[in-house]
Amino acid sequence: MTYKWTFEELSQDKLQNATELAKQLGISPILGKLLMERGVETPEAARKFFRPQLTDLLDPFLLCDMDKAVARLNIALGRKERILIYGDYDVDGCTAVALVYKFLQQFSSNLDYYIPDRNEEGYGVSYKGVDYACETGVKLIIVLDCGIKAVDEVAYAKERGIDFIICDHHVPGDTLPPAEAILNAKRLDDTFPYKDLSGCGVGFKFMQAFAKDNGIEFSTLIPLLDLCAISIASDIVPIMGENRILAYHGLRQLNSNPSIGVKAIIDVCGLGDRDITMNDIIFKIGPRLNASGRMQNGKEAVSLLVERNPKAARAAAHQINHYNEQRKDLDKSMTEQANQIVESYQHEHKAIVIYNETWHKGVIGIVASRLTEIFYRPAVVLTCTDNMATGSARSVSGFDVYKAIESCQDLLNNFGGHTYAAGLSMPVENVAEFKRRFEAYVDEHILPEQTSAVLNVNAVVTFREITPRFFSDLKKFNPFGPENEKPIFCTQHVYDYGTSRVVGRHQEHIKLELVDNKSSNVMNGIAFGQSSQARYIKSKQSFDIVYTIEENSHKRGELQLQIEDIRPSDEE
Repeated sequence: MTYKWTFEELSQDKLQNATELAKQLGISPILGKLLMERGVETPEAARKFFRPQLTDLLDPFLLCDMDKAVARLNIALGRKERILIYGDYDVDGCTAVALVYKFLQQFSSNLDYYIPDRNEEGYGVSYKGVDYACETGVKLIIVLDCGIKAVDEVAYAKERGIDFIICDHHVPGDTLPPAEAILNAKRLDDTFPYKDLSGCGVGFKFMQAFAKDNGIEFSTLIPLLDLCAISIASDIVPIMGENRILAYHGLRQLNSNPSIGVKAIIDVCGLGDRDITMNDIIFKIGPRLNASGRMQNGKEAVSLLVERNPKAARAAAHQINHYNEQRKDLDKSMTEQANQIVESYQHEHKAIVIYNETWHKGVIGIVASRLTEIFYRPAVVLTCTDNMATGSARSVSGFDVYKAIESCQDLLNNFGGHTYAAGLSMPVENVAEFKRRFEAYVDEHILPEQTSAVLNVNAVVTFREITPRFFSDLKKFNPFGPENEKPIFCTQHVYDYGTSRVVGRHQEHIKLELVDNKSSNVMNGIAFGQSSQARYIKSKQSFDIVYTIEENSHKRGELQLQIEDIRPSDEE
């Protein structure tokens, strides 16, 4: 992939403030600049950023309807009503259901949980799910990570004497469902100061409020934070504010004392002997939990997450790992087919919409993600389920794919999602018109800088500045994610030390040892998939590199540059 490099610039005043902030904190001016770029502008704000405290979590009762939600839950527990915890089939939904179910188990034995079947019921609250609740004597459904658009389904449940509490974080429609309470910071009438909670995060705030109202110690919620960290990483929500606190302490829980089910999936991923990061969740833990809902039923993921028996948890984790292997095979073949479709015609539009009625519904979201990575365009991938075209959309940095889909809503039966990911369904006969209008909307609204792969460089540094102390302070920026991306650095005019070599099973990577023209420090680096650059690197000419700074996973304490791109020093 050819990247465009852009360099983060601060105004002169901000740069001066960054230098002063760094001086007050005793850190490198480069790190002061990184703080300023993240809106962290005072020593007090920096201390809260570096050491997030659970005591700084927002009052959950600031969420609209929280008082109603807690009151209805108190009534249900007091009457010993049967409660159904209902959630979406992805990682966020499954972790949310597991969190609420595990916490409420302390106070009721009359609980059940339900995850809809992706193929039979589709996304969100289903009539089949409501019927199941009715048949099993449920009086209250707590729905997590979905439900904000389930107007008809909630009304259907209400007619049958079943109340709903909705905990969601997706964008609401024009009409809210007739639920007893709707917890969603994206409601137009909600004044909660933080709008970017994950679905599991909303569930956590509900349990936090319930605990507060009933005089239950906050410490009883801490063991559930590993689930929050998994949901925040997997759902790609911002890692600032409330999410940063939950993710920071969730990772601590994940690494020190994970639940039995989470520990089993950690072991299956081969992560048992190292500190787990947000990237480990995104690329290893999350995909395995997701595979359950993609290939079979998400209920198996919840069953694993609430399991109390280590032996049973290990067996369940291995089964879910098997689903993930199946998912990878399917993902690979479908992505190859999709690539061929996109490459088979000259694409004059800045978006991709493709439809294949034979594709597996559980994998189309992954295929859409692959297409955005390869072609750097917003992508919608559709398949056929029960004579309906159903699909997933993914977007490129900075472009709101939800609004693009919303512009075509008269063609759709259903849609929902976020800025960067959404789901939709429509009659098959509407696909051609949807494709035309979606592509036209993207062509009109996408900005030129959103149509090419960009590396946003946070700072230009020399190797002399990359000291153990610098790296130690840099690690305090963890956990990384949206709005707090892992810093990307650039060093100019570097040279091969003479020992760089091509490595990998297929000789596709480069293991580098580099020096720059400012010092004699030799830096180790790895450039994945960039072996085509090896000849130039060995030519003794200077080049510029863009990279992140990592700890070598094989040699604890040793730094390694993970090089994202390389170009000759005279190129602009």
